[in-house]
Amino acid sequence: MPLSPASGIGRFYAKSAKIIRFVRLGCTNRPFYHIVVMERRKNQHQPVIEQVGSFDPLPNAHNERLVALNTERIRFWLGKGAHLSTPAAELLGIAGLLPIHPRTYMTAWRNRKTAAEAEKAETSA
Repeated sequence: MPLSPASGIGRFYAKSAKIIRFVRLGCTNRPFYHIVVMERRKNQHQPVIEQVGSFDPLPNAHNERLVALNTERIRFWLGKGAHLSTPAAELLGIAGLLPIHPRTYMTAWRNRKTAAEAEKAETSA
């Protein structure tokens, strides 16, 4: 009797769900992310299929956040049906590879609102 695919025989490994997401590296208080393609059900510390970019969220001396993307491979995996995590979708939207994610608009709106309130409190004080 043949084993079912649910038994983990690996027959459907190539067709299983993939996801493009961040894997956190770096030290305490100094995060660094690799943008990777991996199996959807695996956690970030398990082996990845392919690394397609990197992201340094902390500003450098020139107040820049560094991002490196292999857009060719990202398009390949998206064409193969890979899913995107929300942070990865936001970053790819800001980079211009995808439409801008709605959460990016909301974050910008909140930042503008906070800045306006701070300016209003500063002028009234």
